[in-house]
Amino acid sequence: MTYVVNEACIKCKLQDCVEVCPVDAFYEGENMLVISPDDCIDCGVCEPECPVEAIRPDTDDVSGPFVAMNAEYAKKWPNINHKGDVPDDEAQWRGKPDKFKKHFSPKPGQGS
Repeated sequence: MTYVVNEACIKCKLQDCVEVCPVDAFYEGENMLVISPDDCIDCGVCEPECPVEAIRPDTDDVSGPFVAMNAEYAKKWPNINHKGDVPDDEAQWRGKPDKFKKHFSPKPGQGS
C-alpha cells in the first residue's frame, strides 16, 4: 500500500505533509501535490498532517481514480521537500467537490 493525494488538495495545497515525509515522496504541481508510489515507503505520517483529508491509502475508495494520476505526475513535476507558500485563497476551496474536472492544472510547480 502507498499513499495518494486526491482532489481535495487542488487549490488548497497546504503542504504540511511535505514537512513530515522522511523520503521526499511529494511532487509539486501548479495547484496540488502528488505522491510518487516509487518513493513512498508507506509509513503513513503524511496522512494525519493533511487538514483537508487529501491524503489517503491507495486502497481507499476515494483514491481509486488518483492512483495512476499520482504516479504519472510524480514523473513530470519537480520534487518538493519543504513547505512553500500556501495559496492566499485556499480557505475558500476547502471542501469544494469535483475540483479535478474544473480546476486541476497539469502544469508543474516550482519544487524545492
